[in-house]
Amino acid sequence: MELVRLGVHDSVAAVFPPERLREALEDEAPEVVVVGDDSDAITACDAVVTFAHREAFVGLEWVHSIQAGYDRFPLERFEANGTRLTNSTGIHGASVGETVVGYMTMLARRLHQYVRQGTEKRWNRPAWNEPFTLGGESLCVVGLGTLGRGIAERANALGMDVTGVRRSGEPVEGVDRVYGSEALHEAIADTRFVAVATPLTDETEGLIGSEEFAVMREDALLINVARGPIVDEEALIDALRTAEIEGAALDVFETEPLPQDSPLWEMDEVIVTPHAAAYTREYYRDIAAIVEENVARIADGKELRNRVV
Repeated sequence: MELVRLGVHDSVAAVFPPERLREALEDEAPEVVVVGDDSDAITACDAVVTFAHREAFVGLEWVHSIQAGYDRFPLERFEANGTRLTNSTGIHGASVGETVVGYMTMLARRLHQYVRQGTEKRWNRPAWNEPFTLGGESLCVVGLGTLGRGIAERANALGMDVTGVRRSGEPVEGVDRVYGSEALHEAIADTRFVAVATPLTDETEGLIGSEEFAVMREDALLINVARGPIVDEEALIDALRTAEIEGAALDVFETEPLPQDSPLWEMDEVIVTPHAAAYTREYYRDIAAIVEENVARIADGKELRNRVV
């Protein structure tokens, strides 16, 4: 595989300016150009770095996704047409981990409540038994890849009791107990926070639904920083309405942007963020480092880092 021209697709503007990535790569990569949706411009490239999928990517030598998730890409067609796909797993542990700590702190210390009442200039203190501290509280992290470990590491440092769910069930440093996937209900049955951090696959779609909410504590707080379809949104809304669980912090949704008529917007114990948990001003540099490494690997005939297909 010879890499002559590398395209930065302008869909990356959802996360950072395309020119920033182009500039970061220009001294370490072959010719780097910013491309839009013009098929001829895309097919003139050997490889593309992108946020979104476009039909013209099928048949390129290499496509790199700036996200860890790759569910938007047609993996079978890429493989059939010789298109290699890599993703950005491994760079989001700190940003997502800190975001989850922020969610838990807001819910525990009632900060979300104060922000909302502040917009109405209301000065109301919480009930005496509402606020709590995170030390000694329990957290179950469903999915212990880069995201999950980033969450677990920071929760552990706060003195939380951290458990997790992992397909293999093998131990993970900083996690007090790891359950296999088959023991999901046991894992989430007696924990205050449940953080979803697993990739979206055929097996994980709808993983958290009515049965799972039924076994969770009434004061449980759900956090989803993975993908929207992993949580059954209607079942979540029902569980919140009926006080089957206490609240949620959600960065991802079944439909994005979250529709204006979604009940989640109006629920007092729900925090909604716009699929931005991984965002950081250093994001483009992190992506550049992965791309530069893979450009060098291509030149040396080595396997690509983070290869999906």
